[in-house]
Amino acid sequence: MDSDLEQLCSYVNEKIGNIKKILSIRNLGQDPALKTTLSKIGDEIITVNELLNKFELEIQYQEQTNRSLKELWGSLEEERKDVEHLKEHVPPHLPQLTATQSLVHKPALDPKESDKVEEPVLPKKPPKEQRIIKEMHFITMDEFNGVPTYMKSRLTYCQINDIIKEINKAVVSKYKIMHQPKASMSSVKRNLYQRFISEETKDTKGHQFIVEADIKEFTALKVDKKFYVIMHILRHCHRLSEVRGGGLTRYVIT
Repeated sequence: MDSDLEQLCSYVNEKIGNIKKILSIRNLGQDPALKTTLSKIGDEIITVNELLNKFELEIQYQEQTNRSLKELWGSLEEERKDVEHLKEHVPPHLPQLTATQSLVHKPALDPKESDKVEEPVLPKKPPKEQRIIKEMHFITMDEFNGVPTYMKSRLTYCQINDIIKEINKAVVSKYKIMHQPKASMSSVKRNLYQRFISEETKDTKGHQFIVEADIKEFTALKVDKKFYVIMHILRHCHRLSEVRGGGLTRYVIT
């Protein structure tokens, strides 16, 4: 009980002391000799506060820049790996050096040996033409800078190109199934194939396109508000167009 009373007395005395200090400072403010000094101190406090606000904005900007650079580095690293993979897996159907080309830099033969010249070997018959799957090109930095600010909001250059990479993944996955012989399809792929065919219209004939179901089937992307904003940007940059009908939006690769 005594202890509680002592704590209460101490608390009350502390508050009284604070009130005395406030009154003392208040009285000092009424002193004409100190008014100028207090006004200068107030001005300095305002200046320091404005400076701190600028520091905070700069820190936020630097943090955003740092995040964007990390995203760009990650994207470039993926591109580097893709290039390395292409170097190690050069497609066999690329044009080969022909017999005529191989003889261009050979020295002139001795006329006496002209009879011994063998007939040039005809190039092998090229393999059956492969069907090309059209992929969307990444946007350039100039294109990104040309997108209106209200349209791209807080989206970064790397975020948009990451979505393009996922869209291309869906396009390639879909049209690999479309180009696959039906006899070799599993039941799952056959069902997908039937869906793909049913979604085609006269307006999509000869074009490659995907729908939201393909995005969900072949990628981990979320079809949310951010996704629709990016699709709007890609239309603005002429990377795709839309064909609507039958309750579906078809994103046609341009």
